Amino acid sequence: RYPKALLHTEDPPTLLYVRGKPELLDTPSLAIVGSRNASPQGCQTARAFAKSLADSGFSIVSGLALGIDSAAHEGALETANPAVSTIAVIGTGADRLYPARNKELAQSIVEKGVIVSEFPLGTPAAAANFPRRNRIISGLSRGVLVVEAALQSGSLITARLAGEQGREVFAIPGSIHSPLSKGCHQLIRQGAKLVETATDILEE
Repeated sequence: RYPKALLHTEDPPTLLYVRGKPELLDTPSLAIVGSRNASPQGCQTARAFAKSLADSGFSIVSGLALGIDSAAHEGALETANPAVSTIAVIGTGADRLYPARNKELAQSIVEKGVIVSEFPLGTPAAAANFPRRNRIISGLSRGVLVVEAALQSGSLITARLAGEQGREVFAIPGSIHSPLSKGCHQLIRQGAKLVETATDILEE
């Protein structure tokens, strides 16, 4: 029952702890990631893209953080497509919840989607765990969409790992005056596909 997509990555976890529906780990998946301190417009965009892509048959992978991640999970949970849902890859033990503000969202994901961790039960939140879990987010996915990201955003780590794993990288552009656009613009300069609609991703 180990997800096949992860087996084709350089450093797959030895085992996974799972809460929810493990069969979702082998559905076609796309990751949506971005800033924890996202703008309301960024969250609205992530939510709309997630629902549209889920409606089109993709499970949505993200990291259960505040901001863009939460919006992506929420959008995917709104789909009426019974074959897919959302996959939350977390940086704590599967029996821990971080951040606590996402308690209700996490419960909805356990009921309709799946929560995944490589860390042993009881593992608390630690800064080093989150970049490590990013390789699982990208590894489960056919591509990664970055919605809003500053230049120091952890989302850029996920995008870099996606490129190294042979996954597609997508980025949504924004205002040249917004710090939350600079990470996305850097990705586009480096070859990420500029995305304006979900159709741009589906065509790729």
